[in-house]
Amino acid sequence: MSVSFGTKVLPTKIELIKTRRSLQTARRVQKVLDDKREVLLKRLDEMIQRASSAREEIFQPLSDAYLALYDAYLKLGPLRLEGIAANTPGIVEVEVNIKRIVDVDVPSLKLSEKEVGMTYGFADSNVAVDRASRQMRKVLPAIFRAAEFESAIFRLAKELERTQRLLNALEYMIIPRYEVSIRYIQQTLEEREREEFVRLKHVKMILERKEAAR
Repeated sequence: MSVSFGTKVLPTKIELIKTRRSLQTARRVQKVLDDKREVLLKRLDEMIQRASSAREEIFQPLSDAYLALYDAYLKLGPLRLEGIAANTPGIVEVEVNIKRIVDVDVPSLKLSEKEVGMTYGFADSNVAVDRASRQMRKVLPAIFRAAEFESAIFRLAKELERTQRLLNALEYMIIPRYEVSIRYIQQTLEEREREEFVRLKHVKMILERKEAAR
């Protein structure tokens, strides 16, 4: 689909055929993009509902985890608690895969836990640390699910915006200009045909007069 709107359209039959074909192509692209927009809107709405449910799911467990962590800070103090955290190896591994939703790459997160033994002594901590650790590990899968939905929403919304821009360009710029070009070529060709008809009629009259004068 070529667009040469910056130059004057040649009023020829070949150009008329080319412009009509370009218009048909533009309308087909518009239909495809319009269908894509509808699917994007539907999937985006689904993701928003899932993200909302995921946020509600993590609200209470995350609040409990933060309360347990706050209790550990109060009982042990920030220096000791941060020292325990610094000496504790990571126990969570995340595998990031890509899945496609309506031609949009969306990250899919797979969470796995490593077996890690005790990394701190009982004398250096208390039950609040264990409780905070358990609560955090419990809520992590739900946090990852919520993050996955949020990322999908952002990417789908970005693709929806891009699709809408293309649709706007087709609807308000490209297709109208093709239509204007077609009307201009048709009117010019019709005017030429009328002029040619008048000219041929005039020539015929002259020939008929000469024939009658013989």
